[in-house]
Amino acid sequence: MEMQNMLQCAEIQLTYWPVIKAQHRPKVETGRQAYKLLLSSWDKGNIEFIEQFKLILLSRSNKVLGIYTVSTGGMAGCFVDLKLVFASALLSCAHNVILAHNHPSGNIQPSEQDLNMTRRIKEAGKVLDIQVLDHIIITTDSYYSFADEGIL
Repeated sequence: MEMQNMLQCAEIQLTYWPVIKAQHRPKVETGRQAYKLLLSSWDKGNIEFIEQFKLILLSRSNKVLGIYTVSTGGMAGCFVDLKLVFASALLSCAHNVILAHNHPSGNIQPSEQDLNMTRRIKEAGKVLDIQVLDHIIITTDSYYSFADEGIL
């Protein structure tokens, strides 16, 4: 009886069901395109209230596979778990990702924490062959693109 209990474990299934055919998925090639996509999908009631961290998951040809909310925090920040970032990228078979978060304050300049987190995620992505193409900080009025500013 004791041996039988030891052999039981949870079954894990990995599935991905795309709802949009590849030829109809939008392609993201610039920070501006990423910003417009993010702004159109962001909850307008929260963008100036609480900070959220999201990922744009991209195919090898930078077609959008989806947008995933990694974490929701408070007014001054949110915790980003690298395991959740890369679990979502791996489960969606993403080859590239764009990091994104909002600044409820309206200030688009990256903080030191933003810079450090971006470096950590980019380095972790190298191990998994998942490229971080950009990190976008968004507000309702503007955005900051790490790639456009040459700091990625």
